[in-house]
Amino acid sequence: MATACDIAARQESAQEDNCAPLIAVNHLRKAFAGRTVLDGISLSVNRGETLAVLGRSGTGKSVLLRLVIGLEKPDSGSVCIRGQDVAGLGLDRMGAIRKKMGFLFQHSALYDSLTVAENVAFPLQHHRKDMPKSERRDWVRQLLAEVGMEDDLGKMPSDLSGGMQKRVGLARALALKPEILLLDEPTAGLDPISSGEIDGLILKLQRERRMASIVVTHDLHSARTIANRLALLDKGKVVIEGGYEDIRESDIAFVREFLKGS
Repeated sequence: MATACDIAARQESAQEDNCAPLIAVNHLRKAFAGRTVLDGISLSVNRGETLAVLGRSGTGKSVLLRLVIGLEKPDSGSVCIRGQDVAGLGLDRMGAIRKKMGFLFQHSALYDSLTVAENVAFPLQHHRKDMPKSERRDWVRQLLAEVGMEDDLGKMPSDLSGGMQKRVGLARALALKPEILLLDEPTAGLDPISSGEIDGLILKLQRERRMASIVVTHDLHSARTIANRLALLDKGKVVIEGGYEDIRESDIAFVREFLKGS
């Protein structure tokens, strides 16, 4: 019997227009210390599409990202990247797939001892040893220019505001030209102006690069701005998935409560 990943792989090879999902989460379950965090969720993301995953704290949103990138293994179900179940891959193959993913951490996770330019160059130094130094330097400058940080190459992370750190983290996430972008609370802790700037930057990059993106966020306004679809989680399950209007018009009690609180 064909698995969900087998089907996704056949879809991708059969469709030259890249309409098959780059990310396919199928009946995913994960528990920690006996507490179920994800309870059989299924989601997919196509090339050029952004899916925003929302929900209360502790509903498994960040765990989902860790499962997609292969830092956790599911208890059951699968995460398929380009039709391959990442849970069953060896370190070498998983490493190759991760090179196609960019990850923006919630708190940017910049290296305090490295300059802005060195932070962005870090993935290139480890995964693109074949890249000449001059080419690497030019690419870092281009990435920082794309996020509006071209004048801050020599600064240290401690010299940057929260919004500026997010911009540098985003530039670093793009260093290896990923097909998939995973964003964990990209606007958390930012003032409304900085949040709007980050949202605009994410939209711009999506238009230019057509990545498949998953954004985990508490920020409904941000999700509405940058995402094609929204998925609302509660108690480890997808309560509703669709466009913002689908969410807004829902008569599900939890959805109404979440919208009111947001």
